[in-house]
Amino acid sequence: MRPYPRAARDVMTQVEGDLAKPALKKKGSKARARILDAAYELFTTRGIGRVGVNAILARSGAAKASLYANFRSKTGLALAVLDRREVLWTRNWVEAEVKRRATEPREKLLAIFDLYDGWFRRKDFEGCTFLNALLEAKTGGPVHRAAVRHLIVIREFYAGLAEEAGLAETEKFAQVWHILAKGAIVAAQEGNQDAARDAKRGARLVLEGWPAAFAVTREAHRA
Repeated sequence: MRPYPRAARDVMTQVEGDLAKPALKKKGSKARARILDAAYELFTTRGIGRVGVNAILARSGAAKASLYANFRSKTGLALAVLDRREVLWTRNWVEAEVKRRATEPREKLLAIFDLYDGWFRRKDFEGCTFLNALLEAKTGGPVHRAAVRHLIVIREFYAGLAEEAGLAETEKFAQVWHILAKGAIVAAQEGNQDAARDAKRGARLVLEGWPAAFAVTREAHRA
């Protein structure tokens, strides 16, 4: 799984294996797993729109009938890949690694950019699968809607950290923080390997200037 450091990949492989064990008892689940593995690798590195069904079948060694029996369509397969990406990338890498690197909420927020800095410098850095899917999918279509939902999960993580840090307007803060993070990813895709470090400088200014929740409450009472 390309976007993660080796240790994180090992953890994710174990987690994914544990999650998949019950499914292996079902008929056709081995073929399903091979198809999903192949699609995950291809979609996250090349993009959903650029990968055809035949490429997935060739990589997985599965029959076309198995793909349609398990996922109904390429769209269904894409949705399954995005769900897996949330488990592996958002939950088991970003969230877990940020919590491992820092203990204080404000430091956790800044640690996001430190984590991205290492990611951006990997030779196999491929960008954010959710952003890529969002931009290439038809607006309002199932893949587009799914990408939006998965991005919201990331934003909710930011909002939770903002609440722990005692910041005001946590949802608004999460929007701003996400804009910085997404902008850094796009800049890295343009070739700026320092994008995360540059974004972190801006993030510090945002964090330093953002009002605390108690200060907003106090001002409201005065009014």
